[in-house]
Amino acid sequence: MTSDSTAARSLPSGRRSAAATATVAAAFWAVMVGTTVPTPLYPRYQEAFGFSDLMVTVAFAVYALGVVLGLLCFGSLSDRLGRRPVTAVSLLLAGAAAGAFLAADDLVVLLVGRVLSGVAAALVTGAATAHLTELAAPGEQVGAGRIALAANMGGLASGPLLAGSLAEWAPAPLRLVWIVVAALVLLTLLLLTTVPETVNRCSGRGLPAPALPRVPAEIRVPFVRCALAAGAGFAVLGVLTATTGLFFDLLLKLSAPTLSGATVSLAFVCVGAGQLLARVLTPRPVLPIACLGLVAAAVLLATAMLTASAAPLIAASVTVGLSSGLALGDGIALVTRRTEPAVRGQTFSALFAVIYAMLALPAIGVGVLIGHIGLRTAGTVFAAAVAALALGVLASLPRGR
Repeated sequence: MTSDSTAARSLPSGRRSAAATATVAAAFWAVMVGTTVPTPLYPRYQEAFGFSDLMVTVAFAVYALGVVLGLLCFGSLSDRLGRRPVTAVSLLLAGAAAGAFLAADDLVVLLVGRVLSGVAAALVTGAATAHLTELAAPGEQVGAGRIALAANMGGLASGPLLAGSLAEWAPAPLRLVWIVVAALVLLTLLLLTTVPETVNRCSGRGLPAPALPRVPAEIRVPFVRCALAAGAGFAVLGVLTATTGLFFDLLLKLSAPTLSGATVSLAFVCVGAGQLLARVLTPRPVLPIACLGLVAAAVLLATAMLTASAAPLIAASVTVGLSSGLALGDGIALVTRRTEPAVRGQTFSALFAVIYAMLALPAIGVGVLIGHIGLRTAGTVFAAAVAALALGVLASLPRGR
């Protein structure tokens, strides 16, 4: 048996190859849809189960912590067991998360569902991205990367739109959307059985040991800059995802799940656009532009909170999405260009572990502040902290970068 680094390719061509690529992308998309479905529904869960604003942010944050746990413990699992089995497990976990939300009658079950969603997202991100690359014809790996990006960000963007639309115009807003998600997951799981495997399973026994994050010493300083800039942007995305429903409900006195869902969806679409933009710009200005964009997004976010206005919040979601995508794209390019293949996976794990930790922890901090000083002041304080961090990264950049 060949080692797990050898592709077990006997792949179809033409229409069958395109169908396999579409199926893997659909599986990736379906898992990510479920991770953001709760976004516009949090005010309704609050009303139904009677928990605090702090617990809204905790419910979001445990998802990101589940992603970090999955990345650290299972990030290399598909290299050992194969792409298709790991993607199938992620779909099963996504289905279990949908079932937990469908049956939920208290906050504890919601938290369990969020953790399951996080682990599912961690598993599918590595497995599906690698699978799409390996299914691509020689010379088409760049296109496969774009498909993976579209599936990832498209899924994140579709969840709030789907949930918001069904919550506003369909019956059983806390149940129907999860039936739809479960159906999507089941359909893609069935289709996945037709997709060829691209990796020979390793002959060794047992699961692979967790690959701990590692950043080579020669890129540590620029790595920290990229990780902090991208992390600052994702911190804003995390707070937007957790509290946009509260913003419309508490400050605007408006029950508008479709609008709140669309606001978050727009941010994730712009993250994808920012990553694509980072690929076409010359490397030197990418991180400075991202930092300046984060400052602008923080100003817009503070303006939205102080004026209780939706327009600057929507503008902030666009700006922070583009800026986060630029910073993340710069970090991915740094790791790709300046690390050896033997440590590249661990370095990517370190990058995403930092980003997802910053996605989760500030959201909890804002939740604590909301309980003491209210959403408006808490959002303004958070915006100032983001601006300060972005300016700090900008000031640390060498002139000859």
